[in-house]
Amino acid sequence: MPGTVNALVPLSLLEAVRSIDTPEGDDVEYVQEHRNKRLGLSDTVIAQIRRYKDAMKRGQEIVVPEALGISKLIGRRDDADGIFVRGGTGVAASMYELIPFSQRKLIHLLPGFAGRPLAFNQLRAVTMRYLGGTVTKAGSSLVLSVTESATQGSAPRSLGCTYYESALREMLKLLVSGSGMIDHPRCLDRGDGVCEWRAEWRTSKVRS
Repeated sequence: MPGTVNALVPLSLLEAVRSIDTPEGDDVEYVQEHRNKRLGLSDTVIAQIRRYKDAMKRGQEIVVPEALGISKLIGRRDDADGIFVRGGTGVAASMYELIPFSQRKLIHLLPGFAGRPLAFNQLRAVTMRYLGGTVTKAGSSLVLSVTESATQGSAPRSLGCTYYESALREMLKLLVSGSGMIDHPRCLDRGDGVCEWRAEWRTSKVRS
């Protein structure tokens, strides 16, 4: 049987499409005119977004091929890179908000040596629950590993992998004001058995 992903994954991808396809301003007539021309404004996407939100409330998982189908639709677009980045940033923002407020506040109030372990534990927990990935420490780096990617093979040059890379970058920014380069040394699209992303950890500072 196919594996599953949290409904937040396809939801974040479709919300990124809708966000990019929605014109700026409040021109309702313009939006109506382009609903059938822009995927993000279509009735199908709106219905699917509603369905995934309901699935999250019920704790219902989504089969990986369904999420992958969305990623492949995105991968055919000229603006696929921006959508995957926005989707990853969006899923991270949602994951961060799903961390109990008391834990988030404690992480930011405590000095780095005390707040960092709490941040790591929360990052590891939400990554496993919502992205199906594992987060480990490797020297001065954090390593995000995903064995069943919802964006695998969705676009040329492993473009879909930017979804997970952006999610990791945004989570580190939100939790510990992290920034900097993220390496992608292993990739399912390149024939490896896992996708891995490495980000600096010790140089990050818990924000005040």
